[in-house]
Amino acid sequence: MRLMRIGPRGSERPVVRVDAESYVDVADLTADFGEDFFGGLGIAGLRPLVAERIAAGRLERFAGERIGAPIARPHQIIGIGMNFADHAAEIGLPVPTEPLIFSKSPNSLAGPNDDVVIPRGSRKTDYEVELGVVIGRRSLYLASDEEAAAAIAGYVLVDDVSEREFQQERAGQFMKGKSAPTFCPTGPWLATPDEFADIRALELTSTVDGERRQHGSTATMIAGPIEIVRYLSRFLALEPGDLVLTGTPPGVGAGFTPPRFLAPGSVVELTIDGLGSQRQTFVAAD
Repeated sequence: MRLMRIGPRGSERPVVRVDAESYVDVADLTADFGEDFFGGLGIAGLRPLVAERIAAGRLERFAGERIGAPIARPHQIIGIGMNFADHAAEIGLPVPTEPLIFSKSPNSLAGPNDDVVIPRGSRKTDYEVELGVVIGRRSLYLASDEEAAAAIAGYVLVDDVSEREFQQERAGQFMKGKSAPTFCPTGPWLATPDEFADIRALELTSTVDGERRQHGSTATMIAGPIEIVRYLSRFLALEPGDLVLTGTPPGVGAGFTPPRFLAPGSVVELTIDGLGSQRQTFVAAD
């Protein structure tokens, strides 16, 4: 099942994508795809209701509506840094002995095709295609991989936009370079785990102005999504609807010599198998 939110920013409505042309409106079943939904009706409760509507022919057609992030604003967005060894090498950082954790402000969430605003004073805004994990239940001290897998509501495509100077040269506090408004384009849809034969076999790509920059696979992750969720639960409580980013493959702007950062007018496109595509134009802050 593929969950989407469509409509103007701040007024998105929840729908379930059937195919490229049609969807089932579920706004009467849940106000939004946020904490109340994931911690209440949830995927398991929604699935048979959607199946009934599909069987009854209650489909609507997409009509060019804006696509929002497929989840409402989460309690927290947590990133995992250097989870691809070749990405760590390209930016000159050691592979962590344990997952490197950072926070990304929840209000950085944006739709997959929204403009991304380059912050004032930025000289090193960068792109990162990533697999995102959406949490489906409150999770703390998960005891097994099976429990961690059961805690995952689904997966999303994310651009973990980063300002490298703010991130690495301002006292080494990643959150500074990760949290500007619009720095977390997410979607176009959330795909439930049953949509994937193997979550460790997905191709990830990014292009800048039509030039392919990143091309990797979740197969080369150091820690997979299930392992990451279980690891995080040792240190903090993951809430329904939280978003976890799992790292990026090599090819980011910071990895080139000289670096190739983004500027106003840059167009970034990203894809992950089974999770659709994104297209963002980068614009200057007012």
